[in-house]
Amino acid sequence: MTSLQVVIADDQPMMRAGFKAVLEASGKIEVVAEAGTGEEAVRLATAHSPDVVLMDIRMPGMNGIEATRRLPRQRVLILTTFGLDEYIIEALRAGASGFLLKDAPTQEVIDAVFAVAGGDAVLSPAVTRQLLDQVGRRLPAAVSRDTGPLDTLTDRELEVLRLLAAGLSNAEIATALVVSEATVKSHVSRLLNKLGLRDRVQAVIYAYETRLIEPAD
Repeated sequence: MTSLQVVIADDQPMMRAGFKAVLEASGKIEVVAEAGTGEEAVRLATAHSPDVVLMDIRMPGMNGIEATRRLPRQRVLILTTFGLDEYIIEALRAGASGFLLKDAPTQEVIDAVFAVAGGDAVLSPAVTRQLLDQVGRRLPAAVSRDTGPLDTLTDRELEVLRLLAAGLSNAEIATALVVSEATVKSHVSRLLNKLGLRDRVQAVIYAYETRLIEPAD
């Protein structure tokens, strides 16, 4: 089995070393480069074209948000110390495929890397709902999204989008709707295509921007 290739970007050497040890101990992931700044992250990710970039937000010079924006073809997994990092929403909108708490359990880190490499989006389960509610409170004030494309969705696709935006996994959506997980994946793929969205994270943001789902008080 070919190892997944990862670039780690964090301004703390100890943090980079810790993540490298965790990932490479799996025997399935190779850390091909380490960056201490956003500029280095962009340069090294461009040079190595890894499967995933683990990107810290707060770095000297160019921060992780701008670095992510400059890597549109890369799958980026944001690393954050706090579940409600003040910059996390901007990072997701810049193109990140999700975020992971730096103190996440070892297996969760490994699973997240594989999920992002496979084209899925990752939101740390421990804080997903809090993040989504924060998205709902912040984005509509700054962004006005056209709701027209929602009219292209079927009733079932709208239902799937609402559940997806509420933080449910494909398996959980399948259980809620009493359908197979494969059917849910098909619905998700179609609704993303109809709405012109890249992944589940963008779908969540879209659902809040259009007020398809309302933030909790």
